[in-house]
Amino acid sequence: MTTTISINHQDRAVDADPQTPLLWVLRDELGMTGTKFGCGMALCGACTVHLDGQPIRSCVTPVSTLSGKKVRTIESMQDDRVGRAVQGAWLALNVAQCGYCQAGQIMSATALLKTHRAPTDKQIIEAMSGNICRCGTYHRIHAAIRQAAKTLARGGRA
Repeated sequence: MTTTISINHQDRAVDADPQTPLLWVLRDELGMTGTKFGCGMALCGACTVHLDGQPIRSCVTPVSTLSGKKVRTIESMQDDRVGRAVQGAWLALNVAQCGYCQAGQIMSATALLKTHRAPTDKQIIEAMSGNICRCGTYHRIHAAIRQAAKTLARGGRA
């Protein structure tokens, strides 16, 4: 069945079973491999994308639920002021170790900073609690979110 999905500001027609998870449509049908498969059960956060601005787990989101909604992936974060600030902080603080979970981490952090420009430690911990980093770079992730928030508060270009 052909479904049209708005992905990164472009309408994309995909031919997939309506119950196919968005993750596999992104990776296998559209060649967008920035979003990673981690657990397949919405527990690790590696597959996080934005749906109408909210972070969701694409591994359990059927393509049939996406009609009329806007999906944003890691591939579009360089076109987003907040996404650029987060990515810049990630690079400046050498957050990534193996890098596998980082796309999902960046997507969750960007969603947080879009709703809370000066998040508290508690808000950061809560927003990021669904994202697992097997390398344990949590302190650097937290610091990068703080740095991105400061960059955005200064109005600096990311």
